[in-house]
Amino acid sequence: MPNLFTPGQTGGARRALPRRLAACLAVIAALIVAGLSLASSPAQGQARLRRARLARAAEGLPAPVKAYGSSSAPIKMEVFTDYECPMCRNLYEETLRPMIEDYVASGKVYLVHHDYPLDLAEHKYSGQAARWVNVAAQFGEFEAAEAALYGNQAAWSADGNIAKYMAGAMPGSDFQRIEKVMATCEAPGPKGRPGGIIAPPHPCEVDSYIEHDIELGNQVPVTGTPTYVITYKGQRLPPGSGFVSWPVLKQFFDNLMHQ
Repeated sequence: MPNLFTPGQTGGARRALPRRLAACLAVIAALIVAGLSLASSPAQGQARLRRARLARAAEGLPAPVKAYGSSSAPIKMEVFTDYECPMCRNLYEETLRPMIEDYVASGKVYLVHHDYPLDLAEHKYSGQAARWVNVAAQFGEFEAAEAALYGNQAAWSADGNIAKYMAGAMPGSDFQRIEKVMATCEAPGPKGRPGGIIAPPHPCEVDSYIEHDIELGNQVPVTGTPTYVITYKGQRLPPGSGFVSWPVLKQFFDNLMHQ
């Protein structure tokens, strides 16, 4: 413990001694209280420690941006998806991609992705896939990562080799940085279920972002994927779920904007 008062200091330093001592005592008291709290409520204490670890880990990189278009667009569409969900893949390929090229590009729609990896036995790698996308988004490679996962869903869902398809979707320098972060993300990743979150045994720095998405989904509530919430000029509409074609969704958007 460092000496609070060393010989040769001025009188001003001596007058500051009580304040320093009081501050140290306050810290010690806080630690004692925290220790008692952890002892009386182990589950709550572990949750607090876990959140603190995630917060510290996330300090090194910016929050992942998982959206397309301008936030000032009149229509905002939030989509909760699981990268191992076949219907989510169909929605992305047949509806969201043409929408991005059309109504997102023209400033009519702001598309926001939210992760909701489902707690299903057949979705063994969905939480880890969400981690890959969030790390990629931190390096500006969200679009490439999402396209790679949906475009090769059947392949990586069979063996969990997500890295293979991430490597082929982006510049090598970006992939190497993403892979370095993912080396600390031991599977499995977080999973969501109605009303709750299944936290992984080995937290990763991006888990807090995935868990935040799951919490948002549980407020909707999400009972399956894909689920989407549309807001028009600040008015939030009832949520929808399942597949919807682009022509049908486009007609719905047109009706909204011509009301």
